[in-house]
Amino acid sequence: MSIDPRTDDLLDIAKWRLTPYQVLVLGFAGLIFVGALLLTSPLASTSGKPTPFVDALFTATSAVCVTGLVVVDTGSHWSLFGQLVIITLIQIGGLGIMSMATLIALLIGKKIQLRERLIMQEALNQLTMAGVVRLMIYVMKTTFIIELIGGTILAIRWFADYGPRGIYYGYWHAVSAFCNAGFDLFGDFRSLTGYVDDLTVNIVITLLIILGGIGFTVIADVWDNRRFSKFSLHTKLVLTVSAFLIIFGAAVISLLEWNNPDTLGGLSWQGKLLASYFQSVTPRTAGYNTLDIGKLESGTLFFLIILMFIGASPASTGGGVKTSTFGVLVLAIAAQISGKNDVEIFQRRIPVATVYKAFTVVFLSALLVILVTLALTVTEQAPFLNILFEVVSAFGTVGLSTGITPTLTVAGKLWLILTMFAGRVGPVTLALAIALRARKGALQLPEGRVIIG
Repeated sequence: MSIDPRTDDLLDIAKWRLTPYQVLVLGFAGLIFVGALLLTSPLASTSGKPTPFVDALFTATSAVCVTGLVVVDTGSHWSLFGQLVIITLIQIGGLGIMSMATLIALLIGKKIQLRERLIMQEALNQLTMAGVVRLMIYVMKTTFIIELIGGTILAIRWFADYGPRGIYYGYWHAVSAFCNAGFDLFGDFRSLTGYVDDLTVNIVITLLIILGGIGFTVIADVWDNRRFSKFSLHTKLVLTVSAFLIIFGAAVISLLEWNNPDTLGGLSWQGKLLASYFQSVTPRTAGYNTLDIGKLESGTLFFLIILMFIGASPASTGGGVKTSTFGVLVLAIAAQISGKNDVEIFQRRIPVATVYKAFTVVFLSALLVILVTLALTVTEQAPFLNILFEVVSAFGTVGLSTGITPTLTVAGKLWLILTMFAGRVGPVTLALAIALRARKGALQLPEGRVIIG
């Protein structure tokens, strides 16, 4: 009796000791550990002294998980070697472990096997394996082209301020922005506050952030089809939710901060609009800021927490529960309120299983945030809102901070390290793990009624 080769492959897959999502988790963990070891080297610091391992581990985790939270100033503490290590970790972390492994395999002429294709499917948040290698190649090409264009514009702009060093700044920050990392080299933990009303810097950085956070599958769909009516349902939902959050976010921030003398109050109306737009884009999930986050109104901080928790889109360089998840939840709630049995949008019905996964991801993500916030209220001496802001920033791999990150205790740093790691790999691997393990039982139990609300 002959055996179908595809069946034989599946039998081999069943013998794996590690599932694809476990391979990804261990890959990220291994990269973080190697990065931490490199950053502890005396060569990595400007002082020539070893950096404490906890600080190096925090920085490596923040870089690999493309977060941007820092316990030491990136521009002044790390040497050129240290900065190059960080930006390399950001690039690998942003593209993903499997993207870089695929690039190396293709360069040496190695054939991509079924196991690698399954892991790539996991890494790119794809529902099927169809075209994952082609999409992975597209991801790498798109990334390098966008970073090259953005870096060139920024290099020209900053050459006027810093001379030849401005070229280095331009390309370094282009990679950091596109990967939604938020690391900067300007010193004193000030991010881009010196360019609050600089049109070129604001537009280029935000475009890099948006393109990096919108998702590679969306970019490919838009490039191939060019018309909204021809886009996939996923692309339509992501673009709609993203546009709404940016516009609505900018309006809310400008309303709350318009007369705040420490933020928007001293700017022209053009500067106020530009800064509001920038602060609306960056919480999802870039980490750059042109306003001092620590001086924002409490209402604005809470609003940014919501944006950070939502985060970027699937198959992107960003974190959070994702825009598509948020969109599905809103549609499900609207359907429930209107008495509809189905969740519908753009003349399509969203499967019930997808709604269940969205609720699961949001619930477990919120539970993680609650537990870590509770832990930090015990270990840290800081206002509750600042602690919550820090935790959600770590979970959403955002990198915005009210300024308490450098003052964290060792326990606080370790909690945020775990949160950044979970935020980068947790929601995605969880949702796909549920999808891979979905089973329809042979026996359907009778319904039981439960009173809700």
